[in-house]
Amino acid sequence: MAASRLILASGSPRRFDLLKKAGFDFEVIKPDVEENEDGSIPIRTLTEMNARLKAEAVASQHPDAVIVAADTLVLLGDRVLTKPVDRAEARQMLESLNGNSHQVFTAVAIVNYRQGRERCFDVVTDVHFKQLAGDEMTAYHEKINPMDKAGAYAAQEHGADIIERIEGSMTNVIGLPMDEVSCALAEFGVEPESN
Repeated sequence: MAASRLILASGSPRRFDLLKKAGFDFEVIKPDVEENEDGSIPIRTLTEMNARLKAEAVASQHPDAVIVAADTLVLLGDRVLTKPVDRAEARQMLESLNGNSHQVFTAVAIVNYRQGRERCFDVVTDVHFKQLAGDEMTAYHEKINPMDKAGAYAAQEHGADIIERIEGSMTNVIGLPMDEVSCALAEFGVEPESN
């Protein structure tokens, strides 16, 4: 049986890097969808809704391919943190995370219309932030672009400056929980080419 074609339905360079480093051969098609950022929706429902939306938008154009899509959001207490709308909100998010613990939720949707199969799951990781002074937060945001990141930070970009420890999947915090994704893709007949 021919290997299934794999498409990453994402414009995220972080998800691209994770899938590439894991040895998968894939193409990228950015889904043309408007993500739901309604923080009043429970985070697990919201991330799954967005991951499915992205996967199905690409699957409808490429029914023969296996599509993988994901959505990552940050939960601080009962508050959902999406991507900041501006630098001021990015700063407020970093201040609210400062010295606190929060959870990172990533929902992954894998779809193949030809096989009539869909799998959706989520992974949760606990992240504990250091207690930072104001100038340390400013310095961190000068090193990265917080605007395209849920919670206005990136674990893979100078994460040691702000993160005390991570309990669970590091790749989940970056945007794609690779252990779980690799296992799920294997169920769809998609294996990495190299390790």
